[in-house]
Amino acid sequence: MEIRKITGEHFQTEVTEAGMPVLVEFYSESCSPCKAQLPILETAAAEACDVKFCKVSVDDDPELARRFDVTVVPTMLIMNGEKIFRRIAGFQPLEDILEYLEM
Repeated sequence: MEIRKITGEHFQTEVTEAGMPVLVEFYSESCSPCKAQLPILETAAAEACDVKFCKVSVDDDPELARRFDVTVVPTMLIMNGEKIFRRIAGFQPLEDILEYLEM
């Protein structure tokens, strides 16, 4: 499954109304850990078929980042509907991400 880049304009449709768990990564193009996290998330997205993956640029959409109290990038939220099941800050290895997705 691909990682979809979204903005606040599409957040409700893509995340809260997805009808499935969603991992949302908040990132910045200038963030080295975010760049290192991307291939790991792409692998996780390929392995976790029952989870949707989205990403939000804090540079392009700082209001959405503030709405979810994102102060560090990368920050990942695992959500289902409007409920946040897990908040993960900082770079994470593949094994940990896959474990977090076993809700």
